[in-house]
Amino acid sequence: MKIVVQRVKEAAVCVRGDKVGEIGKGFLILVGIADGDVETDVDYLAGKVARFRVFEDEAGKMNLDIKRVEGSILSVSQFTLLGDTSNGNRPGFDLAAKPDQAKVLWQKFNERLRENGIPVFEGVFGADMQVSLINDGPVTFIIESKK
Repeated sequence: MKIVVQRVKEAAVCVRGDKVGEIGKGFLILVGIADGDVETDVDYLAGKVARFRVFEDEAGKMNLDIKRVEGSILSVSQFTLLGDTSNGNRPGFDLAAKPDQAKVLWQKFNERLRENGIPVFEGVFGADMQVSLINDGPVTFIIESKK
């Protein structure tokens, strides 16, 4: 499982022109589920995100987690994070989980974040989405559940 965590001032996702999710301060998280990922991957990454101290304290240091700043999360499933670009000019997606498995794990990831007391808004799984954001910093991290 691989996620891209972007600290944002605001973010939104639209499907067919309709806004389906929107947040102010918080994280926009792009979520890639790999073939073979299981709930322990979900638990690891949800816990990491909930405790991730990348918001600035009064001294300007990245020292606060998302709950301390009363932030929200916009979670967007994105299988292209698992794209293999090592051969040729067209990515392969054999590493990505099948849609039915990926959807279940993405939903569990979002639920685990909510269980940590974080408001979570979602894109639409499998939809063609338009995502907009104001990246704060910019601060962006890629976190994987497996080394």
